[in-house]
Parts: sequence; structure tokens; C-alpha cells
Amino acid sequence: MSKIKQLIFIFSAAVITLTACTSSSDKAATTSEQEAAAATGKEYLADINNSLVNWRATHKGGFAPRYGTLKIADGSIAVENGAVTGGSFTVDVNSLWVDSASVTEKDKKAINLQNHLKSPDFFDAAKYATAKFVVTGVAPYDSSKAKSLTDGATHLVSGNLTIKDSTINITFPAKIMVSDSNVDIAAKFLVDRTSWGLSYGAEGNPADWMVSKDFELGLDVKATAK
Repeated sequence: MSKIKQLIFIFSAAVITLTACTSSSDKAATTSEQEAAAATGKEYLADINNSLVNWRATHKGGFAPRYGTLKIADGSIAVENGAVTGGSFTVDVNSLWVDSASVTEKDKKAINLQNHLKSPDFFDAAKYATAKFVVTGVAPYDSSKAKSLTDGATHLVSGNLTIKDSTINITFPAKIMVSDSNVDIAAKFLVDRTSWGLSYGAEGNPADWMVSKDFELGLDVKATAK
């Protein structure tokens, strides 16, 4: 076996090992689009200046992380008897930002990746300027009995996530804090971008992928009473 083939074999094995070590609870469960939950009770409006979607993906088989943020354009959360009943929020796809600290190669620039992710190869931001999440269910979650990327998760949230022209229902653990004046929702989970047809560079050997199929989403949503 040549040195190049040996390196490819080792590289691929490492990716498979890293994937196998990822807890299944880290990855959002997916199903077809579901009926939106009835948003009953008190309404809280998303604080768009203090809410973000963080994202993280890996490049070239897992050894070059890329990360950044997306801004929330609007949204609301409904609460009844201290519990979230429903809600939705819209994400501004054109706000997609790549942190330059995540692009360390001398021949790479963050702005180039940023523009590529907004291109028709990925999110096609010119045509699909927004993504949307609509709550379909919220249930209690015991973080002491299940592993999650979200520290202190309190609830299991389900919702329809629309990216481009595809809508998939996802379920993930989240930490939800409710008071008379505020609702804070924090979550971190993995999704497979190809579920929404974002398939560019995701065929063949994982070591050759331009951007990993699985990417991490982190929600930091803050809302204030209307």
C-alpha cells in the first residue's frame, strides 16, 4: 500500500471513529412536516438584537472546523401556565457570517466560504432569503437520564424547520427558562444538511467532502413579554 493510500485509509478511519463516538442524542431526530402547535397563552416577542443561531461545520472530512452565526429576523413564543405552548422564528439567511478565526489556511478566506454558502450550491440566499422554525410540540426532558450537547436541557422541542423549499420536522433537547417578562431558549444539536437537499460536496469518501454532511446548530433565543 502506497503512503498516499495509507494516509487516506487512516484519515477515513479517524472520521468513522469520530462519527461513531458522537452520541445519537446529539443528532436531532427527523420526520415529515407536522401540524404546528397551537400558540396559546401569553405572547413573547423575539429580541432580535440579542438572539442568534450559531452554526459549526467541518471541512475536508472533519479536521478543519468552520463556524459562524445567523441572525434571527423575527419571531414569537407563546407561554401558558409557565410552559411554552408554541411559537416560531424566522432566520435571515443573508446574515450568514463566517468567523475568520475558523479559516486558518493561508490560501483560504472567510468571505469566500461565506459567499459560497450563500450561493445556489448551498442555501441560495438570493432566492431563499429566510429559513423558518415552527414549534410543533414541547415535552419535559430529564437531562440526568440522557446525554445531550445542551447543558441542563429541560425540554424536548419538536418543530418544522424550513430551509429553501424543504420542510423537515426535527426534535432536539433544549433548555427553556420562563419568567413573567422573559423566555430564554438555548439548544445545541446536529442535523444532516442533505435532508434539506443541501447535497453539494457530500458524496463519496468523507475525507473529500468540502463541508461535512452533519452540522451543528446552536440556538440562543431570547424573547420578552409583549
